[in-house]
Amino acid sequence: MDLEKFRNDVYIMTKKLSVNLQEKDIPKLNYVRQQLIEMYQKNLVKINHSILELICASNLISRGYAVDVEKEISEILVCDIFAKKGGGNTIIEIETGFTPPEHAMDTIDYFTARIMSKIARYSQHCSKFSLASPATGLLPIPKIFLLPPNARKKEDVQKVKNLCDRYYKNPPIEYDDILNAHLHSIYLINIDGGFVKELDPQGYVDLTNDLLSRSEIEY
Repeated sequence: MDLEKFRNDVYIMTKKLSVNLQEKDIPKLNYVRQQLIEMYQKNLVKINHSILELICASNLISRGYAVDVEKEISEILVCDIFAKKGGGNTIIEIETGFTPPEHAMDTIDYFTARIMSKIARYSQHCSKFSLASPATGLLPIPKIFLLPPNARKKEDVQKVKNLCDRYYKNPPIEYDDILNAHLHSIYLINIDGGFVKELDPQGYVDLTNDLLSRSEIEY
């Protein structure tokens, strides 16, 4: 653990991001930075993920949200970013594409199941749920989540559940959570530039579908 290096990196990024914030909002970003420093001291976060959280938090703060990171929202769930504004709240989960060594032989199914599980589990705890990813990666967004719940077919919901059940058993992903899950947007994170671009799910799928299809990835 290199606390000095971590602290230096998050201070540099915070200073960079603060240029695009109003003066009154800078303390809100500093608060997020301090949360991350304290969590790093407890070995709960790493620098790569923390930088991504800072960039997303800055975007939300600039739009009037109050932001917390690594917030516990249930007995089993801790979300990357929890933001409140008025009577609504937003959760953002950041996906870097990392998969553990034990899934070296089924990386795509595992990664997609993780995305499915996050949409199903986290979206029930907020009014808006979004995924975020570095601009260097692709997220295989299951097409079922582009449809409203009343347009989702039973067999398609079950297909998602069957894949999730391969990896999530304790507790499993519930059928109704998949049926009622909602995905508000996808954030593309430009780490070097220190900004995000928000896309609606259909727009993101339209942009990435051809690339994924060429690799015969379709869910």
